[in-house]
Amino acid sequence: MSISRRWTEAIAALGDVVPLPLAAALLLLLAGLVAVAWYHYPTWVPRRLPRLRMPQLGRWRGPRRSVDVAVSRLPRPRVGDDHPGGTLADRLAAEGRFADAVRERLRGMVRRLVAAGTVTQRPGLTVTELTEEASGNLPAVDPPLSAAAALFSAVWYAHRPASADHDRRMRELADELDRVLADRSEEPR
Repeated sequence: MSISRRWTEAIAALGDVVPLPLAAALLLLLAGLVAVAWYHYPTWVPRRLPRLRMPQLGRWRGPRRSVDVAVSRLPRPRVGDDHPGGTLADRLAAEGRFADAVRERLRGMVRRLVAAGTVTQRPGLTVTELTEEASGNLPAVDPPLSAAAALFSAVWYAHRPASADHDRRMRELADELDRVLADRSEEPR
């Protein structure tokens, strides 16, 4: 007997016991329950049973919070600090956390731009928006700020490993920005 004939006879025998529309509805209900259980799998498994850990390969988790340079969440500069955040950046660089040091130096640059009135303080200010606004208000800050934004983007957006050279370059760009802002404040209005 062939497989197709057995299948036909099994469906006919099921149809004799349960009406086929009811059997189809029960199968759809069972499929829906399996789908809901599959979706919520780790939640309904009792704690004493081992849980299956599924790999998260290729799953995009969204932008990192640290990448978004939110000016409103930045700590206020301390009085007497030539480079707000510089001490933290230096400590991070000494610990070998160069990517964090690069980010902290950019935050210090943002704080100085806000303090100078070059950019307005608002939450969620991205690096691109920062450079556009600052360059529009004070074109002289464009070269150091654009270079710092490119360096920051390479480290944080492109996930390139940061090195001591990156931190050194970011420190130089911060000093250059300080010189530009100091020259601006010395100009007669």
